[in-house]
Amino acid sequence: MPGTNDSGSATSRQAAFVAHSPPASRFVLRKLHSLSGVVPVGVFLVMHLWSTAVALQGQGAFERSMTEAREAPYRSVVEIVFVMIPLAFHALYGVKLGFEPRQNTGKYPYSRNWMYAAQRLTGILALGFIIWHVSEFWGPRMAGDMVEEAYYPTLCANLSMTAYGIPWMAFAYLFGIAATVFHFANGLWGFCVSWGITSSRRSQRISATVFGLAGLALFAVGANTAIYFATGARLAVLGVPAHTRTAQLTKTCADITVAPGVEAAPKIELTKPATPPSPPPPPPVTP
Repeated sequence: MPGTNDSGSATSRQAAFVAHSPPASRFVLRKLHSLSGVVPVGVFLVMHLWSTAVALQGQGAFERSMTEAREAPYRSVVEIVFVMIPLAFHALYGVKLGFEPRQNTGKYPYSRNWMYAAQRLTGILALGFIIWHVSEFWGPRMAGDMVEEAYYPTLCANLSMTAYGIPWMAFAYLFGIAATVFHFANGLWGFCVSWGITSSRRSQRISATVFGLAGLALFAVGANTAIYFATGARLAVLGVPAHTRTAQLTKTCADITVAPGVEAAPKIELTKPATPPSPPPPPPVTP
């Protein structure tokens, strides 16, 4: 009978859907992974790139920003609980998802399929860059091997370092920032789709454009800071009057000036000062 066939077909489709549905624990983990990439990891990324851009106003402004952050109550606890642990979860579970064969760019060469593959690739690249960056600054600071006053001259020295005339470190930073920002901006699109915020094709197209432009703007902020540490050149200086920018352009970190009204910080000695020579012995006393 027609009714019996329709009922059997519907039952078969429902059974197939249940069979291919992920377990509840996997569903929750994927949702948490998507959410953690936005809050708090994504929020921290935006705040970090924006606060580091204070370096464009000079060493004094940068160190003053570091001092304000250092004086925040329970700073280490907040960093570990609300940044490092969510970041570790997002990274480790993301690596697991990255090795699951789901993209079919050869069979289905749609733009979103390629973006899904790029999301996985940039996730791995961003993870490597973040581990390297954390081991350079946050790790040594937590271990007591580096003070925050050494951040500025260390960034100047590292990013301006060249080999065969090429600033490899600066290029690595630019590449790492690009991978991280792309992963975040593209992940925002996936987050909105996954959580049902953008359900229609029109809303998904609009969100793709908005997040793409936001990613370009965020990359410009990070790249501007990296280029400044490497060369002293600034594409734009936030918070500095336009008529003073030309005079403040510098070629090297050693010639960095500060924004008007900001007190310059003292030079940081990265090496131990030489011990002064001992005074000559007194002449012998003759009777």
